[in-house]
Amino acid sequence: MRIYKYILPFLFASLFFSCESDYLDVIPDNVGTIDNAFSNRYNAYKYLTTCYSYLPSASSTTATIGLNVGDEIRYPSTYTASNGVLVTEGFLSTTAPKYDFWNGGNGGKPLYEAIRHCNIFLENIDNTLELEDYERSTWIAEVKFLKAYYHFYLLRMYGPIVVNKELIKVTDDYNNYAQVGRHSIDDGFLYVVELLDEAIPILPSVLESPSEELGRITKPIAAAIKARVLMNYASPLFNGNTVFAELKDAEGQELFPTNYDPEKWQLAATACKEAIDICKEAGNALHQKEDYLNPYILDLSEETKLNSALRQRVTEKWNKELIWGYTGSNNTLQKDCMPRLENYDKAPVGNRCSPTLRVAEVYYSKNGVPINEDVTYDYQNRYKLNTAKEEDKYYIEVGEQTAVLNFDREPRFYADLGFDRGTWWENGKFQDDETPWFLHVRFREANAFAHPNSTMTTGYIAKKLLHLKTSVTNLKASNPSFSRYAFPIIRLGDLYLYYAEALNEVKANPDNEVYEYIDLVRERAELEGVVDSWNNYSSTPDKPLSKDGMREIIQHERLIELSLEGRRYWDLRRWKLLKDQLNKPIKGWNFEAEEIDDYYTVQTIVTPTFSEKDYFWPIRESELQNNPLLIQNIGW
Repeated sequence: MRIYKYILPFLFASLFFSCESDYLDVIPDNVGTIDNAFSNRYNAYKYLTTCYSYLPSASSTTATIGLNVGDEIRYPSTYTASNGVLVTEGFLSTTAPKYDFWNGGNGGKPLYEAIRHCNIFLENIDNTLELEDYERSTWIAEVKFLKAYYHFYLLRMYGPIVVNKELIKVTDDYNNYAQVGRHSIDDGFLYVVELLDEAIPILPSVLESPSEELGRITKPIAAAIKARVLMNYASPLFNGNTVFAELKDAEGQELFPTNYDPEKWQLAATACKEAIDICKEAGNALHQKEDYLNPYILDLSEETKLNSALRQRVTEKWNKELIWGYTGSNNTLQKDCMPRLENYDKAPVGNRCSPTLRVAEVYYSKNGVPINEDVTYDYQNRYKLNTAKEEDKYYIEVGEQTAVLNFDREPRFYADLGFDRGTWWENGKFQDDETPWFLHVRFREANAFAHPNSTMTTGYIAKKLLHLKTSVTNLKASNPSFSRYAFPIIRLGDLYLYYAEALNEVKANPDNEVYEYIDLVRERAELEGVVDSWNNYSSTPDKPLSKDGMREIIQHERLIELSLEGRRYWDLRRWKLLKDQLNKPIKGWNFEAEEIDDYYTVQTIVTPTFSEKDYFWPIRESELQNNPLLIQNIGW
């Protein structure tokens, strides 16, 4: 059903798969091997899957930057995934960088090796005589997309990179091609867009044989990623960033454009609209409350239907909102998100993927505005206790106490986060939403863990990333019964918010077109539009009427809608706001306390460090030694 079904059997058997970690050493042993790789359709298809096999994981607890680096999720310090936080705590080295996607290693895949395989494919696929013309052109378009995506992944991490347009021949002198310098930011982004423009018209809008081809690149995927590429190109990190003006190549040529170019926002807006139109034509739409179906019970509350549908916008397999999903296993991630929903004889080893207090506070109030702006919200007393009443029953256990912060929040807060005394329906409770799970997660309570490797370090649980049907059916089981899903790389809600952001930057002042696309996302969560919400409930009612105010609102909306999906880190980075966020303490509840007053004491988990140099990854020192034309990023 998935492309990985075809990839995995060939990863280790392939004769042409490099064992070297250094891109510059990836040279086939002999020309005959490459000729054989494209001698027939079967072998050529194996090479196509090799090109796919380098796609970075979007859902790994150890290898996905967006999920493991930043201020969104914390793991117990004894757990392997916590190694990612070392990046935000000043421990990223140049000798062996964490998440090295340039060379490969420490959680990163060797993307230059991937690009070389793409170049080999593109140069040799015409030698495969068995292919029909349409199939050959489709495969070429797929590989051009992959080549563009790998370049973009590197651009986003390293800034100026080596643009690898053509295959270096095995007969070329090693020293000639080894000495390659970095290309400018403009050269990199424009080349990625060029490849995507060549691929998009050729790719299919939908897959002809979904049962065999799920995971393959389509026109909506390529168009949506083009929009993401151009949104990054237009954003402050890459557009008018003077901090990196001194970054030059070995010949003194500037690698970083320092002049702000508003035209880049227009390019991004056009690409977003084109992608939206292509996705709609292919059948994509926002996943709505009406799309949630429960086969066990018909008489569900509207609150439960909405809560479940909002969870499904991420975890429902191939739902119509998903444009591109990562098809590798996310069982480990789900296991890490799984709370102890019963007093199991042998608890599932999980409950350790913990959203931070900062994430909990970013969600709106029930009135659809930030809690520190809502004139009706008791923001100053948000860490004090309140008792749940009957009106709270679908969100909090009636008669129990929890923090004020957990009351009167918007639907996405309850769909995405689990918390002490919060309700949790599904994951084994399907018959009656009047008696859901109730989370008792203070230290040593029924739903908490005492083991240091399985502890909720902040007091919150990533409910959003757990499929509704993943559950523990055997009280003695150590692992949940998993229900797999394609983890979203990009979905329609993401694209709508991109378009609203780009339009806001293009226009002199926000207008109905800007409001339309952010309001579509808000309406799905049953919130009023931004203008009405701010006018009725915010202490700054005119904020949606100005470009600066609307920029802040759109950014806030993205941090909510896409929370825990790996987008926050990259968004804050491209907005050049990560330095501000990652120099503030990361906090949570006192999860080691048993008494309620002690538990609801805010504690600092860590105070990370982040400077201007951290906006771009360092290139490994050994790579610079091998190639003197490569210049290290500033500050490393």
